[in-house]
Amino acid sequence: MITRRDYLKYSALASAASTLQSSVLWALDGETPITRTIPSSGEELPIVGLGSSATFSSVARSDDVSALQDVLRTLFENGGRVFDTAPSYGASEEVAGTIVQKINATEKVFWATKVNVVERGSDSANPDAARAQIERSFQHIGKDPIDLIQVHNLADISTQMSILKELKAEGRVRYIGTTSTRTRHYPYLAKVMREEPIDFIGVDYAVDNRESAKTILPLAQDLGIAVLAYVPFGRTRLWRRVAGRKMPTWTTEFGANTWAQFFIKYVAAHPAITVVTPATSKPKHMLDNLAAGVGELPDETTRRRMERLIESLPLA
Repeated sequence: MITRRDYLKYSALASAASTLQSSVLWALDGETPITRTIPSSGEELPIVGLGSSATFSSVARSDDVSALQDVLRTLFENGGRVFDTAPSYGASEEVAGTIVQKINATEKVFWATKVNVVERGSDSANPDAARAQIERSFQHIGKDPIDLIQVHNLADISTQMSILKELKAEGRVRYIGTTSTRTRHYPYLAKVMREEPIDFIGVDYAVDNRESAKTILPLAQDLGIAVLAYVPFGRTRLWRRVAGRKMPTWTTEFGANTWAQFFIKYVAAHPAITVVTPATSKPKHMLDNLAAGVGELPDETTRRRMERLIESLPLA
């Protein structure tokens, strides 16, 4: 049975699908987005995409999701492609899938989702439940094959990765991988990277969170595994550090005119990173994020300077 909330949500999507408020999109001065190559295939992807946790997920649970439609349109109309989601991100996957179909963007989007049916306190996944969750993901996006499915947080790799390998062999999934945003799990992540035929990993990486750069990112380069970079803003941590502070003038040398561009360009400059996926629910922030993916990226000397700057700022 459809609830009143669902009725309001999907009615709003349907009525807004054919139009977009004129204030949503701004051209990025015709600049071409920087792209990176997926090592296993040679396919190129724009280096800045969109995540769907945090604020995106919060808005997806509300009655009015029109802002998310504008965010996704802003992504696609300005050269972006990658949208990262997961069934565990509340209504994000379902709502975004509805939007993408309504705005006829299923061929534009690089749809990256996840699978994880392991319940809290358990170590094992029910294969039937995992397959059912994956089938719901197919229904949400209306796209077969799905571009990328990853085992979320390394959960029961033997069961869930086996299913993904079958789906890839059948041609229903183009790329497979796994994710982790917990440093203590990096040794296991490295083991999976070495032992499983994966195309992608997803890890946390930010100017003040460089743990993955010690072992995981170099290993991804060595093994030819693409990397989705998560939480480049440290969720809210980096915003607290720079609150009320003006941008240094020297950041304009590599095209960082806002703090968001500063943070994203730092992450994107690491050669192992394929796509940075900051989450947002505001079109103006989406455009700001995309602007980090054009022009110059900081060199190693500049990246060290960026690190020193952020480390000099106390956490509020």
